[in-house]
Amino acid sequence: MTFTVPTSGRVELKDITREVVAEVEKSGVKDGIVSVYVPHATAALFINEDERGLVDDLTWMVKEIIPKDRTFEHDRIDDNAWSHLASALLGCSLTLPVTGGRIERGTWQNIFLVELDGPRNRKVVVKVVGA
Repeated sequence: MTFTVPTSGRVELKDITREVVAEVEKSGVKDGIVSVYVPHATAALFINEDERGLVDDLTWMVKEIIPKDRTFEHDRIDDNAWSHLASALLGCSLTLPVTGGRIERGTWQNIFLVELDGPRNRKVVVKVVGA
């Protein structure tokens, strides 16, 4: 299954937990895995707590990982090398266990799409495999 996530900022975190959970429920799989993937070179995924201060801190961290005041070779093409580099560091896929028809995750763990070159409409691919 695929769904689209609209983003509004250059760098933005979007909680997509509800959408992924809904896909797992819709699949009917009781025990297996769910794979979540963003087919974009300037977006990423990660799991963490959806608390406003932490989301702000995580956004700050992503911006600090790679200094934007540096000259990048790729910027000669389309001026978004920073976004590609941040995506490469964070990663574009997650695999989570499904047990009893539910995604196994910690109490405070949510699934985030990380926009790194927005605003855009981002596609998220969810595959649930199991019995």
